[in-house]
Amino acid sequence: MTRHNNMIPNNHFRKEWQLRVRTWFDQPMRKKRRREARKAKALRIAPRPVDGSLRPVVRCPTLKYNKKIRKGRGFTLQELKEAGVNARLAPTIGIAVDHRRRNRNVESFQDNVQRLKEYKSKLILFPRRPGKPKSGDSDVGDLATATQLTGELMPIVREAEQLEVRAVTEEEKKFQAYAKIRTERMNKKHKGARDKAAREKAEAEEK
Repeated sequence: MTRHNNMIPNNHFRKEWQLRVRTWFDQPMRKKRRREARKAKALRIAPRPVDGSLRPVVRCPTLKYNKKIRKGRGFTLQELKEAGVNARLAPTIGIAVDHRRRNRNVESFQDNVQRLKEYKSKLILFPRRPGKPKSGDSDVGDLATATQLTGELMPIVREAEQLEVRAVTEEEKKFQAYAKIRTERMNKKHKGARDKAAREKAEAEEK
């Protein structure tokens, strides 16, 4: 029996919950379909890299994450111009372009330009028509030895920060940090009164 002003119990025990259970029996087959789709895509875009277009290295937004670097959407028009790549040609040779992004840092600008130049040095361009190469296409020897890149395209190399380690000095061991903080807090609190007292004393001496 319920007490006080509570809701009258009305338990629902006949909801046929078995009909609403989400199963995951197709997970192994989904895995197989994804794998087959990746293989089909690699075969379709060959000899282009499986990873897709080349992306720039950018820093994450906001103060919390700007220490981390990741791949961005595309290279800016200024970076392409500095590296000697035509902006209209870039997407056709596997370079992503982002006309909205702006270069606000000389260091990142130079890093991305160097990334483009390194990509150009490794790039093998196939002629549009077999047997009829044009200026800018790779040599026949390079075309014969070209293979499809299956891994990550020019992965980002993150250098670990090296911390400087030194021994603790005797002066630092004797330093009382908490006492110093309390003393400075007290000095800040009484600064106004002490200044006022010093001014009144100086005025009294002048008289």
